[in-house]
Amino acid sequence: MGTVASKNPGSLHGSEEREENMDYSGGQLYVSLRMENYKCKGDLIPHVYGSVPLVGSWDPSKALSMERESTSMWELSFVVSPNHETLDFKFLLKPNYSNAPCIVEEGPNRLLTRGTLQGDAREALFRFSGDEILEYRVFIKADRLSPFDLAASWRAYQENFQPSTVRGIPDISINAAPETGAENGSAISLELDLEHYVVPAPGTSANSGLVYAANMAENPKSFTRSGIFSNSDGSSSGSDSTRTVGVSVDQPAIRKEMEVIVPDPSEVYFSPDLVESKSVGTLSPMQKQEGHRGLFVDRGVGSPRLVKSSSQTTFTMDLKLDSETQNAMPEAAGAVAAGAVADQMLGPKEDRHLAIVLVGLPAQGKTFTAAKLTRYLRWLGHDTKHFNIGKYRRLKHGTNQQSADFFRVDNAEGMEARNEVAALAMDDMISWMQEGGQVGIFDATNSTKARRNMLMKMAEGKCKIIFLETICNDEHIIERNIRLKIQQSPDYAEEPDFEAGLRDFKARLANYKKAYEPVEEGSYIKMIDMASGQGGQIQVNNISGYLPGRIVFFLVNTHLTPRPIFLTRHGESRANVRGRIGGDTVLSEAGEIYAKKLANFVEKRLKSERAASMWTSTLQRTILTGSPIAGLPKIQWRALDEINSGVCDGMTYEEIKKNMPEEYESRKKDKLRYRYPRGESYLDVIQRLEPVIIELERQRAPVVLISHQAVLRALYAYFADRPLKEIPNIEMPLHTIIEIQMGVTGVQEKRYKLMD
Repeated sequence: MGTVASKNPGSLHGSEEREENMDYSGGQLYVSLRMENYKCKGDLIPHVYGSVPLVGSWDPSKALSMERESTSMWELSFVVSPNHETLDFKFLLKPNYSNAPCIVEEGPNRLLTRGTLQGDAREALFRFSGDEILEYRVFIKADRLSPFDLAASWRAYQENFQPSTVRGIPDISINAAPETGAENGSAISLELDLEHYVVPAPGTSANSGLVYAANMAENPKSFTRSGIFSNSDGSSSGSDSTRTVGVSVDQPAIRKEMEVIVPDPSEVYFSPDLVESKSVGTLSPMQKQEGHRGLFVDRGVGSPRLVKSSSQTTFTMDLKLDSETQNAMPEAAGAVAAGAVADQMLGPKEDRHLAIVLVGLPAQGKTFTAAKLTRYLRWLGHDTKHFNIGKYRRLKHGTNQQSADFFRVDNAEGMEARNEVAALAMDDMISWMQEGGQVGIFDATNSTKARRNMLMKMAEGKCKIIFLETICNDEHIIERNIRLKIQQSPDYAEEPDFEAGLRDFKARLANYKKAYEPVEEGSYIKMIDMASGQGGQIQVNNISGYLPGRIVFFLVNTHLTPRPIFLTRHGESRANVRGRIGGDTVLSEAGEIYAKKLANFVEKRLKSERAASMWTSTLQRTILTGSPIAGLPKIQWRALDEINSGVCDGMTYEEIKKNMPEEYESRKKDKLRYRYPRGESYLDVIQRLEPVIIELERQRAPVVLISHQAVLRALYAYFADRPLKEIPNIEMPLHTIIEIQMGVTGVQEKRYKLMD
């Protein structure tokens, strides 16, 4: 039966001896009320109402809502002021989605005096029509806290978990205490054959086969477009000159740079001539002064719009701009676009294009870092390409002629050949930037000052160079990377003897070490012993601007520690059953079954993992899905909440099509940039998910992440390196777990479908 905190023996609050020792002269009373019922009825939410100071006036409309703590538990905690330490109250059930009358518990009022419950302990009984009775177990706990404890607790809450301005709840709330067991029985008692639930992943996803990262780099344009190296096997079909111009005759002429002029804010005036964004129904006061060109960027709803000057009589809406103007700014939303705009408008011309030039000895993690950084910047919306010079070298010179001797310091022919392919790749990268590309990742050893000076001279006035040097002093990590290189690199694909390949690569590494010169010039970032994720150093020199700053922040939080990340949608909700978007409904019966199966899966899959954690959104359907999972710290992120559907929240797509046809068509045309009225677009979701991505990269232990369809589409696109335009259409089925395995070999994927 019900258990309450009282002076009665066996209560949660304690015995009479505990009551006698309470110091009533100091401190304040902290009361926690909890109700438990495994067979909840409909959408009824437990509330508390009563006399001053709890609620006052015994008005059910002012009753305090209890927060759902788990599938079957609700809680309300509060501090009682010293002059009102006698509480007179009752529980009631209040419908969440209807105007049906409240149902008040039967029996006398509950009286709590100085933390002690007066009268006998009892359950809360609620009588429905037809004499149906619903019972709730009741827990009442009271503690005496000093004002110093309360002040410290409140200060820590304010400093670390600022409430959201949207929902009035903390952005992140943490329950670090592991649970002792799952509800409705232990998950250990259930049997689950994990392989039985494995389903094929999409063919274009991250696990479509282990691919060497360098092979995913940009294909050499100069070889095929100049007619010199057209064969895929790298054989020569033309002259073998030492320097080949990498720009073909059919390359389009470089267009004039986009002109963006910032008017004096004091001279900008507003008039009735405003630009209207039809998909959101807002007006943008962008009237410009005579002689100024204005550029209005709305990353939520689509293309930039030009605004008329005061001397014009018309302006163009939804202008289709040429490719350079479209690429002049990234597709990313909000702060990302704002930072890029600021860099373009205030920085030198060459700052509009950024070259990240890798530096380091072989097997130091350069290619892995380059691929990871490329994926991150693409996901944020920056047009980014990875240029791997080893790929250029293999295509021009083949792989069977490049033993360790090819990389000797005193091999003039080999040095000339390597500088040649580096120059070809740099030409390709600069040509791509002039056509609209933004960030080029130049992946090579670049281990001498002479090579780096050559690259800086080629980039002068065309792009900004930042050197990214990777240094690893851990011999175990280097040995592991060397062995992976022998297994994966095309350089050793035709070498059947692994040990022979290992000896050759170590000889190549020794040749590079003889001529290696650390970066000391220009703008640079040094990553020293960062691969393990156990510390290390980041050294930064002459780095400024929004995007370089984001790159540094990303690199600080990356490492190579293998660990899995489990992505899953919440169990089916009642809104899913009704076909309604948004909302904050509880789980359906099928959703509750999935929650138990998910707990079983996690218990079996992560039974040996002590540091794993579970992340959910702040919406109850994800919290309820994760509540049966025992033993993991549970973290709630507001950033993981479903895409905000604004005024369309709670509607079906058919209702939107019928009542808001223009919105329906706008969304249909461009789901990526379409923003719900007073809501969000997919690009907005990507922006708020960036801290989640950074934290996932920083984690060294498994993470179980329970969220929503749009959010998981965006997260999955990051790991699978899917283009932004594909995100709104990525399949993300219910009751399916996507296991993302992160490690030194890249990203791999496995899917488990727990329910049909």
